[in-house]
Amino acid sequence: MSTTLLEQLQTRHGLPLLDANNYDLFVYGHDNVVLFFANDPVMFPESHDVAVILPEVLKAFSGRVQGAVIAKSIERELQARFRFSSWPSLVFLRRGEYLGVISGIKDWAEYGQEFARILALQPTQPPGFDLEKVCGEHA
Repeated sequence: MSTTLLEQLQTRHGLPLLDANNYDLFVYGHDNVVLFFANDPVMFPESHDVAVILPEVLKAFSGRVQGAVIAKSIERELQARFRFSSWPSLVFLRRGEYLGVISGIKDWAEYGQEFARILALQPTQPPGFDLEKVCGEHA
């Protein structure tokens, strides 16, 4: 069950799985993209919820944003680049440049509002890491 919903994003909804070989081609080949960082759905069961909601939100924004799933092999490297601290996360890019992130699970209306808000932004640098969130009390 843990990978079934993630696999369906690829097989049923046509979202590519991005790894080191095809990441650049995808993110620089589309104007706006949203990258799904699921990590391990057993440890982060909210990833299943996002896997169900993401295709529906993408349909609502049809033509404005392309979705993709990030392969585990490059998740940590990209997490460090985009500086988000919780899973699951959706990272938005415009022609490869950072727009914003949605972390955790939201309700349907919040996803629609956040997609619209983030897609209206200009690219910027990712925010700094919140070390307390990342390391807990050990920061």
